[in-house]
Amino acid sequence: MKKFFQEFKDFAMRGNVLDMAVGVVIGGAFGKITTSLVNDIIMPFVSMLTGGIDFSQWKWVLKAADEATETAEVAVNFGNLITVVLDFIIIAFVIFSLIKAMNKLKKKEEEKPAEPEAPAGPTTEELLTEIRDLLKEQK
Repeated sequence: MKKFFQEFKDFAMRGNVLDMAVGVVIGGAFGKITTSLVNDIIMPFVSMLTGGIDFSQWKWVLKAADEATETAEVAVNFGNLITVVLDFIIIAFVIFSLIKAMNKLKKKEEEKPAEPEAPAGPTTEELLTEIRDLLKEQK
């Protein structure tokens, strides 16, 4: 049992797993932001442009609610699908833009001219030859 927990700890502490966990948490928060953006900012303008239509209320009623028997309405809420599709399009566009910008930065980094190499120093043979010549002069 101890080996099992050690393996789990090794798995959970690897860099990729932690990076993925951070990505999931940030992605969840980003999803909430885009949902609010669509529902609270974009959809009111779309509704205004379409004559006050609220997409979230669009539905196809399969069976109306009956108050006498207290049965709930059965409906296909396709208006919610429209807002979710808009969420997806916005998220996809933002991710596309981020990846495009990162690729552009990466490409600029690769295109930078290589710095000229420092002039090479004398080789070992050249140094030994100089030392030999200096020793000969001293005699």
